[in-house]
Amino acid sequence: MLGRLLSLVLGLAVVAFVAYWALNNIAGAEKQDPLGRSQPKAVLDRTREATKRFERDTEQHIRDTERKMDDAR
Repeated sequence: MLGRLLSLVLGLAVVAFVAYWALNNIAGAEKQDPLGRSQPKAVLDRTREATKRFERDTEQHIRDTERKMDDAR
C-alpha cells in the first residue's frame, strides 16, 4: 500500500515537472525578443501580424475566385 502511494506521488511529481519545463522552455518563454518587447506583447504582436496576413491572403483568394468566375461566364 505504501509503495503504491509513493509511486503515485513520484509519478505526479515527474508529470508536474515535465509540464512546467514544457511550458517554460518549449514555448520560448525565456527567449528575448529582438525588438525589446515583453514576452506577452511580442506574442500579441506576432498574432496580430499573422491575422493581418491571413486576412490579406483570404481577400486575395476571394478576388481571384471572383475573377475566375467572371472569366468563365
